[in-house]
Amino acid sequence: MLDQKDLRPKDLGRSDEQLIKLETYNLMPLLPPYDKPGMQPPISEPKPAWREKYCASLDGFIGLDTLTRPQTKEEEDEFVRKFLSGLEKIFSDANNGILEPLLLSFEYCAKCNTCSEACHIYKAAGNNELYRPIFRSEVLRKIVKKYFTKSGKLLGGFVGADIDVNWETIARLGELAYRCNLCRRCAQTCPLGLDNSILSKEIRKIFSQEMGIAPTPLHNKGSMLQLKTGSSTGLTKPAFLDTLEFLEEDTEEKFGIKLKFPVDKKGADILVLHNAGEFIAWPENPVAFAILMNEAGLNWTLSSEIMGYDSVNYGLWYDDFQAKQIALAQMKAAKALGVNRIIVGECGHAHKASIVAGDRMAYGDAKVNVESCLPLLWDLVQSKRLKMDPSRNNFPVTLHDPCNVVRQMGIVEPQRNVLREICPQFREMTPHGVDNYCCGGGSGFAIMNSQNFPSFRDNVASRMKFNQILGAFQGKMEDATQVKYICAPCSNCKGAMRAILEHYEATEKFNLQYGGLVELMVNALVSMKKPFFEFLE
Repeated sequence: MLDQKDLRPKDLGRSDEQLIKLETYNLMPLLPPYDKPGMQPPISEPKPAWREKYCASLDGFIGLDTLTRPQTKEEEDEFVRKFLSGLEKIFSDANNGILEPLLLSFEYCAKCNTCSEACHIYKAAGNNELYRPIFRSEVLRKIVKKYFTKSGKLLGGFVGADIDVNWETIARLGELAYRCNLCRRCAQTCPLGLDNSILSKEIRKIFSQEMGIAPTPLHNKGSMLQLKTGSSTGLTKPAFLDTLEFLEEDTEEKFGIKLKFPVDKKGADILVLHNAGEFIAWPENPVAFAILMNEAGLNWTLSSEIMGYDSVNYGLWYDDFQAKQIALAQMKAAKALGVNRIIVGECGHAHKASIVAGDRMAYGDAKVNVESCLPLLWDLVQSKRLKMDPSRNNFPVTLHDPCNVVRQMGIVEPQRNVLREICPQFREMTPHGVDNYCCGGGSGFAIMNSQNFPSFRDNVASRMKFNQILGAFQGKMEDATQVKYICAPCSNCKGAMRAILEHYEATEKFNLQYGGLVELMVNALVSMKKPFFEFLE
């Protein structure tokens, strides 16, 4: 096993059982009260059986649970051949739409390492060389140079083509592509505007589209399940309608509100597209949306049709073909209802999938205007269509900025404006806005719970975000009688928040709570006869 300081891109082809090992004491220190001994859970080790079956030789973590070791030399050779075939394709005209930014990022990196200082995973891992953004990019460059350039074929290591390419090399590179949240903070920071996350995504795409290898939670239990049932959760139409009915009854019982979800309302102005996970894991979020939109008198609806009630599109993270299938099906469902626009709920991933990427996948009459919920929510507050009592939210509140909403779409102020109006003790994280750090759950990490991958996510990928949260509440953290609320207007980010708060037992020990923006808005409504949050009762 190498000292991480001595690790070089060419070492990805070494025969070591494991290249590096992470230890808690080598990670970025956490702020009080988690700077004390015994406050941080240990890092999970891979089981011996996992080492035999999967690729645990990168750093001991397994993200690609469908990547299994070959049984014969022929299988290994075929594995490498398929990867090289896919690698050649991503640099061809067949990769239309991504080819130009891919080539720019691949060919013009100045190796200045500015991106490293911007990367939350690299910094959280104690500046570990393996997680430096350009590390995987350099591995890819060496492989391309070795197989697809004359100089590399003739001169090898003299021109940088100094890497052994075998099953272990490619498998480690596949795993390494899932040590990046695709948050694009590196791209924002790069003096040349280059984007290392493109290279990570393209490696994932080769593994999925060319080799049939993708994490089970993203593909089999994600995209495939969504195409089959309409939802990545497996929530079928009958189950969805039953869930809405239950939520209506539950809301009346709890709050005395005769809630009604409009479903399949033809010609409505707005189709609200939620992450279906909200209906199962955080039902208070779609309930809060319904209360606000009904009280404001908006003409809106939900769809009960397959693909019309789940904004998820996991293909965006690993497979362009799957992403397009889902995006077009979602547009078709909206078109069938004749709505004027789709409003995407509190899901950052869905913002990028439906508004940015989806907009490029549908053409002409197949398109429906897609907008973020956040400007609409601020308009409801600013126009006084909702009567608010800020004193009901008189506890410390901080805001997490979902990468896909803020950095990738520039929607920065509406959510802040709402919080400034309804939360007297609102405080910012440092840094915030477009400079925010990823929650650590981005690009699928929040739902990737196979083998020991959650240990990487909770200890490393989400570490910087947890430190930001601790920083925002310094002076209040250790007072367990004081509610402290993390506003995370994104389903995927809430999944990461749930995981790290459980990992560090932060809710139990320090009364650290989390949720969305609309829940805070409903809690502040003058019309509410009791708190919307159970933790305030």
